[in-house]
Order: sequence, then C-alpha cells, then structure tokens
Amino acid sequence: MSRHLVDPELSAGLDAHLPQTLNSETLAQYRSMLFAMVAAIPKPNSEAMQNVRFEDRRIPGYDNGPDVRVLVYSPGSRTDEPLPAILHIHGGGFVSGNADMSDPNSRSYAAEMNCIVVSVDYRLSPETQFPGPLEDCYAALLWLHSASGELGSDPDRIMVAGESAGAGLTAALCLLARDRGQVRPCFQYLAEPMLDHRSVDSDHPHVGHIGWTRDHNRFGWASMLGGSVAPVSPYASPATAEDLTGLPPTFIHIGAIDLFLEESLEYARRLTRAGVPVELHVWPGAYHAFGAINAHVSRQSRGAARTAIQRGLRKAAAG
Repeated sequence: MSRHLVDPELSAGLDAHLPQTLNSETLAQYRSMLFAMVAAIPKPNSEAMQNVRFEDRRIPGYDNGPDVRVLVYSPGSRTDEPLPAILHIHGGGFVSGNADMSDPNSRSYAAEMNCIVVSVDYRLSPETQFPGPLEDCYAALLWLHSASGELGSDPDRIMVAGESAGAGLTAALCLLARDRGQVRPCFQYLAEPMLDHRSVDSDHPHVGHIGWTRDHNRFGWASMLGGSVAPVSPYASPATAEDLTGLPPTFIHIGAIDLFLEESLEYARRLTRAGVPVELHVWPGAYHAFGAINAHVSRQSRGAARTAIQRGLRKAAAG
C-alpha cells in the first residue's frame, strides 16, 4: 500500500467514497458519485469567465456515425484575429463522465488563454466500444477544423487535451489524425494518461491503490475493448503503437503513485526517441485525479500545465 507516500495535503482525498469495486452492477453508482464529486469542486467565478460565450451543439458523426454532442466556448471579448482552439476530451475510465463536468476548466481556458474550446461528449463504454468513442472525438476534430470560419478559430492552431481516459483518447486521436492526414493538431496535452491496456497487469508495488485501482482499470479496458483477446489496435491502446514519429509536441503530467505512472514514463521516453518534443512532470505524493484536491502540488501542476498550453499555442502561432 502507498498511503505513506501520499502528500500530506492530499490525504483528505483518501476519504472519497467511490465503490470499492467497479463492474456492471456498480457502474451506475460510480457514474452518479463521480458527477457529485465534480459538482462539489469550487468553481472559478471571474467576470471574464461569466462573459464566456457558450453553445451546446450537435455535429455530424464520422463516416455516417451518430451525431456527436459538443460544448463550444469562446471569449466574451475578442478581435477579428483568428484564435487558437483546444479540443478537450474528458476523463472517466472510458465508462463515465461527460463534457459538462469540464465546464469550469473550459470556461477558464477560453477566458484566460483567449482561445476557442470545444469539449466533446463522446459515447461511453460498455454501451459503445472501440472504435466508437474515438470516432466521436475524430468527428469533433474534423468539425472544429472545418468550422474555423464560423468559430473564428485558426485551423492550423488546434491542440488536443484530455485527462485520464480522455488523455488516452487524446493520444489515440493524434495517432489517428497523423495517419489519416486530414488534420494536424499542433500540440497534445496528456494529463494522467490511460495509454496502455497492459497496465492491468502492472506489478509496481506503490501505484494504483488510490483513486483509480487495478480493478477499476480492468473493468475500464474490458468495457472499451469488449473483452477481446485479439491484438489490440494502437488507436485503442496508444502505448502499443510501433511508430510515434510525426506526432505533435507533447505535455505529460502524472502523479508518482498513479497507476499510469510507468506507461506515462515509457510513452514520454519513446516520444523523445521519435523526435517529438516532450515536457514531462512527475508529481511526488500524488495519486490519480489529485488535481481535484486544493493542495500545493495540485496548484503547481495546474500552473505548469497552463504554461505549457500557452507556450504550445504561441509556438503554433509563430509557425
């Protein structure tokens, strides 16, 4: 057990009462409790955030797929200059969450970074298995690119960002976009990324005991993959991709006692060997989703992330 490694300020989060097991019987409870936890997080309330323009839209699915719900945020005050854009993909282990739970962050990014934010409400597993959730994200990326004139965004300055399973989908989406060749994201932001289905068998003694456990992980991956024992596509499990060349500059951050620690370290290492610029942060004493706790390490991680995102968008603007 890794309780002795937890940052003292994060110890309050150990009392979060998510179900001890995550399976088909407890999934509805898990989903409702996650929404309740997110709703309890204090919301930033600046005047700039209140002035952010918001739309709840439906866009066409990819290749005759079902329509996809997206939430669109834009700064309340802006010039005619095209703005950079962020496609955001929420977390939830592939089995929970929605775009609405990221509303405070989406408004904050739009206001503080002067950008367009599109948050995609992809279909969840096990109701929809791979590749459905990824194709929903790809549809959102294509739409964001093609709707740049309507949105006032720059089609060459689209970054993709996600947390946990959303970060895994972000990595997969950047691989898919590279290979399909229709849109080239300028940056990828991977927060505590769920990258590798093989991590269900991790033997690291100090990770995966708090927040997102090995049992949670088994259910999340089985739900996404449908329990298949066939070779898993790298578009489902990005860590299995053989070729990482040509991917956009990447930011990765991970807690030192997060179950996804080793797959994050390995993905960062492989990206550097593929010639991809990488910024990696490992936060001591931090478990999965530690950013929900108001601790010094959480504030540090948010500051580092925002700096990296701003730098990524500026570099894209400079060409």
